[in-house]
Amino acid sequence: MENTEEAKAFLPSPVGATTNEQSRPKCKARKFLQRVTLSVLLALVAYNSVHIWRPRQQSTDAAYGITSMASGCPQVDALRPSKHQEVWSEVTKEIHTEDFRNQAVQWLSGAVQIPTESFDQMGPVGQDPRWDAFAPFHAYLETSFPLIHTTLKRTEVNTYGLIYEWVAAEDNFLKPILLAAHQDVVPVAPTTVDQWTHPPYSGHYDGQRVWGRGSNDDKSGLIGILTAVETLLKSGFKPTRNLVLAFGFDEETSGLQGAGELYKVLEQKYGKDGIAMVVDEGMGYSEQYGTYIAGPGIGEKGSLNVQVEVKAPGGHSSVPPAHTSIGVLSALLVHFEQNPFEVTLTRDQPIYSTFQCIAEHAKDVPKDLRKIIEKSAKSDCALKKLGSIVLEDNLIKSLVGSTQAIDMIQGGVKSNALPEQAWAVVNHRISVTSSVAELKARDTKLLEPIAHKFNLSYNAFGDQLTEEGASSRGSLVISDISRGGLEPAPVTPTSGDEAVAYRVLSGTIKAAFNAYRGVDGDASDIVVAPSMMSGNTDTRFYWNLTRHIFRYSHQNGGKNDNPLSQGIHTVNERIEVDAWLEMIQFYTTLILNADESTDL
Repeated sequence: MENTEEAKAFLPSPVGATTNEQSRPKCKARKFLQRVTLSVLLALVAYNSVHIWRPRQQSTDAAYGITSMASGCPQVDALRPSKHQEVWSEVTKEIHTEDFRNQAVQWLSGAVQIPTESFDQMGPVGQDPRWDAFAPFHAYLETSFPLIHTTLKRTEVNTYGLIYEWVAAEDNFLKPILLAAHQDVVPVAPTTVDQWTHPPYSGHYDGQRVWGRGSNDDKSGLIGILTAVETLLKSGFKPTRNLVLAFGFDEETSGLQGAGELYKVLEQKYGKDGIAMVVDEGMGYSEQYGTYIAGPGIGEKGSLNVQVEVKAPGGHSSVPPAHTSIGVLSALLVHFEQNPFEVTLTRDQPIYSTFQCIAEHAKDVPKDLRKIIEKSAKSDCALKKLGSIVLEDNLIKSLVGSTQAIDMIQGGVKSNALPEQAWAVVNHRISVTSSVAELKARDTKLLEPIAHKFNLSYNAFGDQLTEEGASSRGSLVISDISRGGLEPAPVTPTSGDEAVAYRVLSGTIKAAFNAYRGVDGDASDIVVAPSMMSGNTDTRFYWNLTRHIFRYSHQNGGKNDNPLSQGIHTVNERIEVDAWLEMIQFYTTLILNADESTDL
């Protein structure tokens, strides 16, 4: 994940000062729109998308009604456990005690103190000794959470992958829910250690925050889930629906050896579509335009790494050709950057619905901005104007469309020898409305004129498009080095009969938000608007287990704050303990709500 700088965009004035009718827009604005700041909105929209529904009842088994057909972003009521109300009330009270806070902080701090770094291009488990760092972490979990390790079934997969199963007291046909997190953390660069306020593996607690690598991403999620389960075990709760916990150990480096192997075990046991819902790490909520907005991720962009390789005859540098392989490669890369993806905001994109949610529910959205968002639902002119505003921000543009980033380059071996080979890697993130095949076709067509210009034989993704021969001055090969790439994730249903899991999650978010603040009742001051993740989580391996996958951690980002600013993947990673305790409240409420639902 990347930190997001505050961005500003302004509503442009309509073209209307000319008397030339042909130069005027097809739909006219009644007045010049005022200049407004969209910094907070743009930060939010990076994570929020798609319309949602509202059940009128608290019970997950009750009929879910639609609040208003006219609403572009209907909401659900807070969903509190009813069958398990006594357990939930007891645990909620306990979470607010000083003893619970101290114990939870001790668990998280201790987990952070064990470095579990994963690196790119690590060898297989058992061959690369760097994986051995996870053994002490497993021992720590076993010591710290004794009730879990004496009650739940623990399975080790590929040595360091963990599956915990809390088996229901009686056999039933209810699908289990799966809570996921990852054990690994990104490495700490030795050159940055002195930049940390507290040492990166100290797990320091300053009375408000726990500091250290993994304190936020994602040991807060893993220890938060285990804390919720250990607390429920202590309360005497016995589930009627199986609960599965899955903890990979290489999420930060693609997840192939961790979640990629966990998935095989889970599918073999539970089958395709055998899980009711998956909840993995993701964004939380923050205050936007005077309103708290929660953003569970219901989709992720795809990805593809394309290697661009140029080969040319070698020789002595004193007799150079007009273009060396490095020169040709440079021209190719410049051509990439001069031809970015065309990005257009359309109504069928998830982020568009996010704007509708903000316009409908955020209290302090400027009048002119709200008006243009509302009009864009039916007016193509207003939609185009909205797009011209939001796509000025690179973050929003990147989430709407496919992207390209030249991240690696190499060529040449000596200063006086012509380079016989030069290559670069272009990382693509694929829009939810596109595909790996479409992106490959685009890259193939994009580089074809450059191959002709430099008289290169051209092979694109295994297809020889121009024959090699004496007339060519070298070769151009573009290839997929990401094992077929990753398609955009299937979008989790958020409406209709298939959206029960989404409604349960939505109501749980509101109930946890209320409970942590001591608020009773169905109403809530938090709005739920589904999100889209720009990166990928371990859920990329779980698509066959369920259609209902959510990337959500219920972390309070505060007022106008981006949770990514809390040192994730950089120096001074930390988490607010109050926000983390509310996450534990969320996991507890979700487990109980899901357990008493019979329509999941």
